[in-house]
Amino acid sequence: MTCLCEQIAGGSIDLAPVCLGSHWMFQDLDPRDIKALSHEALRRKSAKGDSLFLQGDDADDMFLIKGGRIKLSKVLEDGTELMLDIRKAGDFVGENVFSEEGVYPVSAVCLEDTLTCGFSRKQFEELVLQHPKVGLQIIKTLSGRISSLTDRVGSLAVANIEDRLYRVLANVAREHGTQSPKGVVIQFPLTHEDLGFLTGAHRVSITRAMKALKEAGKIILEGRRLVLPELNTA
Repeated sequence: MTCLCEQIAGGSIDLAPVCLGSHWMFQDLDPRDIKALSHEALRRKSAKGDSLFLQGDDADDMFLIKGGRIKLSKVLEDGTELMLDIRKAGDFVGENVFSEEGVYPVSAVCLEDTLTCGFSRKQFEELVLQHPKVGLQIIKTLSGRISSLTDRVGSLAVANIEDRLYRVLANVAREHGTQSPKGVVIQFPLTHEDLGFLTGAHRVSITRAMKALKEAGKIILEGRRLVLPELNTA
Protein backbone atom coordinates (compact mmCIF):
# COMPACT_ATOMS: atom_id res chain seq x y z
CA MET A 1 0.00 0.00 0.00
CA THR A 2 1.35 3.41 -1.01
CA CYS A 3 2.00 5.68 1.97
CA LEU A 4 0.30 9.06 2.19
CA CYS A 5 3.58 10.93 1.64
CA GLU A 6 4.15 9.10 -1.66
CA GLN A 7 0.61 9.94 -2.75
CA ILE A 8 1.10 13.64 -1.97
CA ALA A 9 4.56 13.77 -3.60
CA GLY A 10 3.11 12.25 -6.74
CA GLY A 11 6.51 11.09 -7.99
CA SER A 12 7.79 14.67 -8.38
CA ILE A 13 9.95 14.61 -5.22
CA ASP A 14 12.57 12.04 -4.22
CA LEU A 15 11.58 10.88 -0.74
CA ALA A 16 13.86 9.72 2.07
CA PRO A 17 13.13 6.17 3.28
CA VAL A 18 12.83 7.38 6.87
CA CYS A 19 9.31 8.14 8.16
CA LEU A 20 8.05 9.48 11.47
CA GLY A 21 7.27 5.95 12.63
CA SER A 22 10.69 4.56 11.66
CA HIS A 23 12.82 7.54 12.74
CA TRP A 24 15.20 7.09 15.69
CA MET A 25 13.09 9.51 17.74
CA PHE A 26 10.16 7.10 17.80
CA GLN A 27 11.93 3.73 17.58
CA ASP A 28 10.73 2.52 21.01
CA LEU A 29 7.12 3.59 20.66
CA ASP A 30 4.27 1.13 20.74
CA PRO A 31 3.01 0.42 17.19
CA ARG A 32 -0.41 1.80 18.13
CA ASP A 33 1.16 5.10 19.17
CA ILE A 34 3.18 5.25 15.97
CA LYS A 35 0.04 4.66 13.92
CA ALA A 36 -1.81 7.41 15.77
CA LEU A 37 1.07 9.86 15.40
CA SER A 38 1.47 9.16 11.69
CA HIS A 39 -2.28 9.52 11.18
CA GLU A 40 -2.36 12.93 12.87
CA ALA A 41 0.86 14.24 11.28
CA LEU A 42 0.66 17.37 9.13
CA ARG A 43 1.95 16.71 5.61
CA ARG A 44 2.79 19.64 3.38
CA LYS A 45 4.05 19.84 -0.19
CA SER A 46 5.89 23.12 -0.82
CA ALA A 47 7.40 24.59 -3.97
CA LYS A 48 10.94 25.89 -4.36
CA GLY A 49 11.10 29.33 -2.72
CA ASP A 50 8.16 28.71 -0.35
CA SER A 51 8.60 29.36 3.38
CA LEU A 52 7.90 26.56 5.83
CA PHE A 53 7.95 29.15 8.62
CA LEU A 54 9.33 32.65 9.07
CA GLN A 55 11.50 34.24 11.70
CA GLY A 56 9.20 35.48 14.46
CA ASP A 57 6.36 33.01 13.77
CA ASP A 58 4.98 31.07 16.74
CA ALA A 59 7.11 27.94 17.23
CA ASP A 60 4.31 25.41 17.41
CA ASP A 61 5.34 22.76 14.89
CA MET A 62 8.30 20.60 13.98
CA PHE A 63 8.72 18.82 10.68
CA LEU A 64 10.56 15.85 9.22
CA ILE A 65 11.82 16.65 5.72
CA LYS A 66 10.61 13.72 3.65
CA GLY A 67 12.00 15.11 0.41
CA GLY A 68 13.80 18.24 -0.77
CA ARG A 69 16.12 20.70 0.97
CA ILE A 70 15.48 23.65 3.26
CA LYS A 71 17.65 26.68 3.99
CA LEU A 72 17.63 28.14 7.48
CA SER A 73 18.41 31.85 7.59
CA LYS A 74 18.20 34.78 9.99
CA VAL A 75 17.62 38.46 9.27
CA LEU A 76 19.60 40.88 11.46
CA GLU A 77 18.39 44.28 12.66
CA ASP A 78 20.16 46.03 9.78
CA GLY A 79 18.33 43.86 7.23
CA THR A 80 21.25 41.54 6.49
CA GLU A 81 20.19 37.94 5.87
CA LEU A 82 22.55 35.20 7.08
CA MET A 83 22.30 31.57 6.00
CA LEU A 84 22.79 29.34 9.04
CA ASP A 85 22.27 25.81 7.75
CA ILE A 86 20.90 23.58 5.01
CA ARG A 87 18.67 20.66 5.96
CA LYS A 88 18.14 17.67 3.67
CA ALA A 89 15.64 14.80 3.41
CA GLY A 90 15.66 12.82 6.66
CA ASP A 91 16.47 15.89 8.81
CA PHE A 92 14.19 17.80 11.14
CA VAL A 93 13.40 21.51 11.17
CA GLY A 94 11.73 23.52 13.90
CA GLU A 95 13.67 22.21 16.89
CA ASN A 96 12.38 25.16 18.93
CA VAL A 97 9.52 22.86 19.85
CA PHE A 98 12.08 21.37 22.26
CA SER A 99 12.55 24.65 24.13
CA GLU A 100 10.40 27.19 25.94
CA GLU A 101 10.98 29.84 23.26
CA GLY A 102 7.73 31.09 21.82
CA VAL A 103 8.87 32.00 18.28
CA TYR A 104 11.15 30.67 15.57
CA PRO A 105 14.47 32.58 15.61
CA VAL A 106 15.08 31.71 11.94
CA SER A 107 13.21 31.30 8.66
CA ALA A 108 12.98 28.00 6.77
CA VAL A 109 12.82 28.39 2.99
CA CYS A 110 12.67 25.56 0.43
CA LEU A 111 15.68 25.35 -1.88
CA GLU A 112 13.73 22.91 -4.05
CA ASP A 113 10.28 21.32 -4.13
CA THR A 114 9.85 19.83 -0.67
CA LEU A 115 7.55 17.50 1.27
CA THR A 116 7.40 17.65 5.06
CA CYS A 117 5.65 15.51 7.66
CA GLY A 118 5.37 16.98 11.14
CA PHE A 119 3.68 17.29 14.47
CA SER A 120 2.76 19.92 17.02
CA ARG A 121 4.41 21.02 20.25
CA LYS A 122 1.51 19.51 22.21
CA GLN A 123 1.95 16.14 20.50
CA PHE A 124 5.66 16.13 21.26
CA GLU A 125 5.25 17.07 24.93
CA GLU A 126 2.72 14.28 25.45
CA LEU A 127 5.05 11.87 23.67
CA VAL A 128 8.02 12.67 25.94
CA LEU A 129 5.90 12.27 29.08
CA GLN A 130 4.85 8.81 27.94
CA HIS A 131 8.25 7.78 26.53
CA PRO A 132 11.21 9.40 28.38
CA LYS A 133 13.77 7.70 26.07
CA VAL A 134 12.67 10.06 23.30
CA GLY A 135 13.97 13.00 25.32
CA LEU A 136 17.32 11.26 25.87
CA GLN A 137 17.72 10.58 22.15
CA ILE A 138 17.05 14.24 21.36
CA ILE A 139 19.74 15.33 23.82
CA LYS A 140 22.23 13.09 21.96
CA THR A 141 21.23 14.54 18.60
CA LEU A 142 21.50 18.13 19.76
CA SER A 143 24.94 17.31 21.18
CA GLY A 144 25.91 16.09 17.72
CA ARG A 145 24.80 19.38 16.20
CA ILE A 146 26.94 21.27 18.73
CA SER A 147 29.93 19.19 17.61
CA SER A 148 29.16 20.07 14.00
CA LEU A 149 29.09 23.76 14.81
CA THR A 150 32.37 23.39 16.68
CA ASP A 151 33.93 21.90 13.54
CA ARG A 152 32.63 24.86 11.54
CA VAL A 153 34.25 27.28 13.97
CA GLY A 154 37.47 25.32 13.59
CA SER A 155 37.33 25.88 9.85
CA LEU A 156 37.13 29.62 10.44
CA ALA A 157 40.50 29.47 12.20
CA VAL A 158 42.23 28.61 8.90
CA ALA A 159 44.03 31.77 7.86
CA ASN A 160 43.93 31.31 4.06
CA ILE A 161 40.52 32.37 2.69
CA GLU A 162 40.78 29.96 -0.27
CA ASP A 163 41.34 27.02 2.10
CA ARG A 164 38.48 28.15 4.37
CA LEU A 165 36.13 28.49 1.42
CA TYR A 166 37.07 25.12 -0.03
CA ARG A 167 36.49 23.43 3.35
CA VAL A 168 33.01 24.94 3.51
CA LEU A 169 32.18 23.90 -0.07
CA ALA A 170 33.53 20.41 0.57
CA ASN A 171 31.35 20.02 3.69
CA VAL A 172 28.25 21.15 1.80
CA ALA A 173 29.08 18.85 -1.12
CA ARG A 174 29.64 15.82 1.11
CA GLU A 175 26.29 16.30 2.85
CA HIS A 176 24.13 17.57 0.00
CA GLY A 177 26.01 16.94 -3.25
CA THR A 178 25.49 14.32 -5.94
CA GLN A 179 28.18 12.31 -7.69
CA SER A 180 28.83 12.95 -11.38
CA PRO A 181 31.60 11.96 -13.83
CA LYS A 182 33.19 15.38 -13.27
CA GLY A 183 33.08 15.24 -9.47
CA VAL A 184 30.63 16.04 -6.66
CA VAL A 185 27.96 18.52 -7.72
CA ILE A 186 26.19 21.09 -5.51
CA GLN A 187 22.91 21.45 -7.39
CA PHE A 188 21.45 24.45 -5.57
CA PRO A 189 22.89 27.99 -5.72
CA LEU A 190 24.98 29.41 -2.88
CA THR A 191 25.29 33.18 -3.02
CA HIS A 192 28.50 34.97 -2.14
CA GLU A 193 26.67 36.37 0.88
CA ASP A 194 25.88 32.81 2.02
CA LEU A 195 29.48 31.74 1.58
CA GLY A 196 30.69 34.89 3.30
CA PHE A 197 28.73 34.01 6.42
CA LEU A 198 29.85 30.38 6.41
CA THR A 199 33.51 31.35 6.04
CA GLY A 200 33.49 34.55 8.08
CA ALA A 201 34.76 36.56 5.09
CA HIS A 202 33.65 39.64 3.14
CA ARG A 203 31.78 39.21 -0.15
CA VAL A 204 34.69 40.74 -2.11
CA SER A 205 37.09 38.21 -0.55
CA ILE A 206 34.72 35.39 -1.52
CA THR A 207 34.69 36.59 -5.12
CA ARG A 208 38.48 36.55 -5.24
CA ALA A 209 38.69 33.17 -3.50
CA MET A 210 36.17 31.62 -5.90
CA LYS A 211 38.24 32.87 -8.83
CA ALA A 212 41.42 31.44 -7.31
CA LEU A 213 39.81 28.05 -6.66
CA LYS A 214 38.46 27.97 -10.22
CA GLU A 215 41.86 28.80 -11.70
CA ALA A 216 43.46 26.11 -9.51
CA GLY A 217 40.96 23.54 -10.83
CA LYS A 218 39.49 22.86 -7.40
CA ILE A 219 36.00 23.98 -8.45
CA ILE A 220 34.09 24.10 -11.73
CA LEU A 221 31.21 26.52 -12.30
CA GLU A 222 28.48 25.29 -14.64
CA GLY A 223 25.76 27.91 -14.64
CA ARG A 224 24.13 27.73 -11.20
CA ARG A 225 25.82 24.40 -10.43
CA LEU A 226 29.15 24.05 -8.67
CA VAL A 227 31.37 20.98 -9.11
CA LEU A 228 34.23 19.85 -6.87
CA PRO A 229 36.26 17.51 -9.12
CA GLU A 230 38.84 16.47 -6.50
CA LEU A 231 36.38 15.62 -3.72
CA ASN A 232 36.01 12.00 -2.70
CA THR A 233 32.73 11.20 -0.89
CA ALA A 234 33.51 7.54 -0.37
